[in-house]
Amino acid sequence: MADPLSEVLSLVAAKSLLSASLRTGGAWSIRFASEGVKFNAVVEGACFLVPQSQPPIRLEAGDCFLLTNCGSYVLCSDPDLAPVDAHAVFVSGAEGSVHHQEGGEVFVIGGRITLDEADASLLLDALPPIFHIRGEAREAPVIRWLLTRLAEEWTGTRPGGTLATEHLAQLLFVEVIRAWLRSADSPSVGWLHAINDRRVGAALRRLHAEPSRRWQLQELAEAASMSRSNFALRFKQLAGLSPLDYLLRWRMRLGARALRLGAEPISVIAFSLGYQSESAFCNAFKRVMGAAPQHYRRRHQREPA
Repeated sequence: MADPLSEVLSLVAAKSLLSASLRTGGAWSIRFASEGVKFNAVVEGACFLVPQSQPPIRLEAGDCFLLTNCGSYVLCSDPDLAPVDAHAVFVSGAEGSVHHQEGGEVFVIGGRITLDEADASLLLDALPPIFHIRGEAREAPVIRWLLTRLAEEWTGTRPGGTLATEHLAQLLFVEVIRAWLRSADSPSVGWLHAINDRRVGAALRRLHAEPSRRWQLQELAEAASMSRSNFALRFKQLAGLSPLDYLLRWRMRLGARALRLGAEPISVIAFSLGYQSESAFCNAFKRVMGAAPQHYRRRHQREPA
């Protein structure tokens, strides 16, 4: 059975890269620029996160946080200290690993999430600007294990370390999303919230497994073990749109990716998504994506390597 979250992460080409580590101590304050989606984790010690125009957040060992286009932010020992620019600190670091100032009681690792710009909004719009996971949270045991292994791989020289850090960082990103879904701060509407619902999520897994199928509302309701009317109401309450509208938009996302990355004729793409005619697909694509498929392809298709 298809996993909608994994499929969305695949669609947006989400890839987590561990890109830097900081060991520091004493009095210190460093300002980091806003760079899309970033995550940081405190492996040892404690410090403060000061988001732009927001109050400081104290971070303890085992805590981690996800930032989504939230503006610049500061990591520091004291929020009252004047920060130095991160570039000046990390420019001398070997492969992003920096020992800043004297002492070393604080160890922080950080990474970034790269996304396909064409579909990035699908994930970015569903995540909060800042999400802080405390070390004592339900997800803490798994996150602590991942952090420990990340630190070991990052500071060691074992064969395969680069690949191991990338996979571990990606697992950490998935755990952060799971924690967000289970948190009290998670919104009540959106596709992420819908897939986390036991009944609606079951229907979504069926839908994602066979997006080209001519799904009927009754079939999806049966997958959710609900009546047709209750399922339709519950789905719209959670996802913010009807089941068949969700299916339409997911098909168009898949079609857009095929147009960007492949050379298949539009008629082939249309058939693969369940359309019996190219014109029906083109009309639906233009309605959802705002451009005809051939125009979208010319505008977005990548140049050959």
